[in-house]
Amino acid sequence: MGADDIPGALTVQDQWGGWVMLRLEDGWCAALDRHALRCTIYEHRPFLCREYEMGGSECIGERLQHFGHQSHGQTGLTT
Repeated sequence: MGADDIPGALTVQDQWGGWVMLRLEDGWCAALDRHALRCTIYEHRPFLCREYEMGGSECIGERLQHFGHQSHGQTGLTT
């Protein structure tokens, strides 16, 4: 994936020939640990992910969309 050092098994080529992070059937990134809600390749994550502010409004929105108001063992939506 460009200059990023992402494991090939976590990427897929899109319809325009670019490489993107693979998303699983649930729509979430293949590199996301579903239980801890943490990136498993954090130190090597792509630039776009580095720009995505953890705990920011987009992040909270994604979590609310996925989890709704259920806590799923988490103590809230803080990071």
